[in-house]
Amino acid sequence: MKSILLFRHGKSDWNANYKKDHDRPLSKRGVKAAKVMGLYLLNIQQIPDLIISSTALRAKTTAQIAKKFGQWNSELILDNNIYHCTIDQLLSILSQQDPKMNFICIVGHQPIFSHFLSEITDSNWVKLPTASMVRIDLPFKNWEELKFGKGVLSWIKKPKELMPFKTTI
Repeated sequence: MKSILLFRHGKSDWNANYKKDHDRPLSKRGVKAAKVMGLYLLNIQQIPDLIISSTALRAKTTAQIAKKFGQWNSELILDNNIYHCTIDQLLSILSQQDPKMNFICIVGHQPIFSHFLSEITDSNWVKLPTASMVRIDLPFKNWEELKFGKGVLSWIKKPKELMPFKTTI
């Protein structure tokens, strides 16, 4: 079995000084949420084998913070193709991964994640707030077998569900 973790980047700082959308940083709330979500995976013992992140600053920083605070011993790959990709491109990125990787975390953006979730699980659209995580389980042995409509939604976790318990971070 393979599993995908869609991890939407943390809340960004719209008031920061940046020239391009790609360079927009995380807000303080976004940093805190990334820490909490990283720790959440550590606590439930579901550490990804591989992290593939958009190169957008807010996504890359979310991945780095979650990896550090969650003590994930996972390789982090930055992939510019995730920024503004289509669901077909995201499917292609995943289908090219090493079959030794069973649990892959993709750190990226809306609305692509909600659209991808809807298509991969053949379900209704789910709005994903910033820093939300979605685990999707797949009945395949190899990533190249990945197809829309074959995933099973395992869980969705939003940072607001965890934040009251992690106020000292």
